[in-house]
Amino acid sequence: MRNARRLAALAFVLIVAASGGGALADGPLVVKLGVDLPLSGIDGASAIPVRNAIVLAVEEANRRGLPGGARVAVDDLDDSVQGKHDPAQGAQNLRTFATDDAVVAVLGPMNSNVAEAEIPIANAAGFALITMAASAIDLTKGPAAMRLRPEHPDRPTFFRTCASDDRQGAAAATFARSRGLRRAFVIDDNESYGKGIADVFAAEFPRRGGAIVGREHLTPFALDYKPLLTKVAAEHPDAIFFGGIVSTGGAILRKQMGDVGLGTIPYFGGDGLASPEYVPLAGRDADGTYFTQAAPDVDRLPAARGFVAAYRARFHADPGTYSASAYAAAATSLAAIRAALVTTPGKAPDRGDVLGRIAKTRGLPTPIGPVGFDAAGDLRDPTVSLYEVRGGTIRYVVSHTAK
Repeated sequence: MRNARRLAALAFVLIVAASGGGALADGPLVVKLGVDLPLSGIDGASAIPVRNAIVLAVEEANRRGLPGGARVAVDDLDDSVQGKHDPAQGAQNLRTFATDDAVVAVLGPMNSNVAEAEIPIANAAGFALITMAASAIDLTKGPAAMRLRPEHPDRPTFFRTCASDDRQGAAAATFARSRGLRRAFVIDDNESYGKGIADVFAAEFPRRGGAIVGREHLTPFALDYKPLLTKVAAEHPDAIFFGGIVSTGGAILRKQMGDVGLGTIPYFGGDGLASPEYVPLAGRDADGTYFTQAAPDVDRLPAARGFVAAYRARFHADPGTYSASAYAAAATSLAAIRAALVTTPGKAPDRGDVLGRIAKTRGLPTPIGPVGFDAAGDLRDPTVSLYEVRGGTIRYVVSHTAK
């Protein structure tokens, strides 16, 4: 399967020499963008549209032309094992990229626990790692973030084109209180992303006048959550917040809420519920779900119109939840590569040079608006959007800029 994925990705872009990057015989200089995503299993439904957006950005850059006739190739690796995103596999993928001198930056991963395993490797290798979806707070902020980059604690190599979970969790808490909800039970999957966003909601909901009536961790990938939900029902919540993703229980938990008399209360979560697989797996019980997305709604953003049209024309499908953010991550890397090639014509860009240019990005036009990073590697002034499931359809509710 890995060889098939590589061949498919290369067919999207161009053929790279078997030696892997560098100058082809009598051909152009080839620069690689590594891509690490959960391309198989249930997470693949979200990851493949992300890869598509990256491929689109690279194809467009190659058509416009790069200094010296250089070309950019996509080299993608799957961080799923047996259908589930896996931190150890992600770390191995980063080590593979680190040994390939043609790889000057890496896009991904999508999952925060995978990013936690990859950041130290990217830091040691000296290349930029840009995520479009990994939103855990500790990846960029606080002592935990410093421990992930021991070689360069004051110079991040990890960047993101999405909002962080402190902004998502706060937005969910604000919206829940605006609906008059007062008693929330919080459940998480005990992974980096899920626990982090649940911690934020659990802190912010009471600040806005609500009460947290209980907190539990579930066993990811289990099939029966009714004993847990029976315990939840005994606390008589008027809302449940779930911190986690579809593949770690987000859809099954919602589907089984009705079995214990909780099927009619609102179910809140972060962008982990934004997978195309959520509604099919939760079925008719998906109605009454509300989730945040750490990105703007592209259908309502003028800057994204050209991207959406190009994506639909290229892939004959609508963009996914984080396709626009992935395109922005690719555009950021490509702008840095282009600038580096100007200063070193005919020579492969240095990873450190590309990294430094990415860190200094300010106001780069992208489908999610102007991109620039703060000193921690976080996106400046990101947008958080909120959606609901009604009548089996995901509907946009509201967006705001998260300061």
